[in-house]
Amino acid sequence: MKLSINEIRYKANDIRQDIIEMLVNAGSGHSAGSLDMADVFAALYFNVLEHQAENPQWEGRDRLILSCGHICPVLYAAMAEAGYFPKEELMTLRKLGTRLQGHPHNLSLPGIETTSGPLSQGASQAVGMALGLKMDHKHNRVYLIMSDGEQQEGQIWEAVMFAGKNKLNNITAIMDRNNIQIDGYTEDIMPLEDLSDKYRAFGWHVLEVDGHNPQEIINACLEARAIYEKPTIIIAHTIAGKGVSFMEGDYKWHGNPPNKEQAKMALEQLRTLGGRIKSEHE
Repeated sequence: MKLSINEIRYKANDIRQDIIEMLVNAGSGHSAGSLDMADVFAALYFNVLEHQAENPQWEGRDRLILSCGHICPVLYAAMAEAGYFPKEELMTLRKLGTRLQGHPHNLSLPGIETTSGPLSQGASQAVGMALGLKMDHKHNRVYLIMSDGEQQEGQIWEAVMFAGKNKLNNITAIMDRNNIQIDGYTEDIMPLEDLSDKYRAFGWHVLEVDGHNPQEIINACLEARAIYEKPTIIIAHTIAGKGVSFMEGDYKWHGNPPNKEQAKMALEQLRTLGGRIKSEHE
C-alpha cells in the first residue's frame, strides 16, 4: 500500500530514530549519509518500489541496488519498517553472526539484491541487471543508490557510458548529493561539478530534487518511468546528518557513530520533530 506524503515524512523520522539507536548500540557505523537518505528510502519503500516484504524474491519486484553500502543502516531501517524482518533485529547491526552486516550481504538477508562494499561496484551491478531484464523482456525497474563521493571512481563512468549507449531506460539512479566524504568536502577533495552536464553528456536524463522532499522524490521517479529513450539519474540534494543539528553538514560524521550522550540528544531532537509532523497532519 502506498503511503501519503505526510505518512512518508513520519516514516522517515522513525527511520532516523532507528538509525541512531542502531549506531549507538553497534558502537560503529556511518551516521551522516544514513540519516540524510531517510526521506529517499521512505519514499522508495512506501510509495515508489514494486515489492513484497512477505515475498522478497517475487518475480515482479523492482531491484534496489545500494552501491554506497556503508549507509546500510538506512536500508535496514527502511526494510524493517516495511516488514521484511522484526524491528528488534535492527539492534544486531554489526554484531557477530548478524544478518545485518556493516555492508549489505545478499546471502544473509532476504530482500538484499547484491553484496556491496567497494564503492562504484553497484553501478555496474545495476546496469547489468537492467540489461538482463531488458533481454528477458521484463518490465521490472532497477533503482541504483549512489553517493556523490563515488563519482570520483572511474568504474562509475564506465557503467554510466554503457547504460547510455544501450539506452537502459529501466534504470533510475539516485545520487546522494550531500557534498561530503570521509576526508572532507567533495569539492575540496576532488571537485565533481558540473554533475548534471556530465551525465547528460553520457546520454542520461537528469533531474535534480530536494532530497528531503518526498513529493519531489516521488515525482522524479514517476518522470523517470516516462523516459523511454535513455536512463535517468535523480540528483538528490541532501544535508549530511539531516535531522540532528550537531551532525548536519559536518563531514566528520561521515563514518562515526554517536556516543550514548550524543545519541540521547539526537533522539530527543528527532522525537520532538516527529511529534510536530504527526500533530500537524492528524
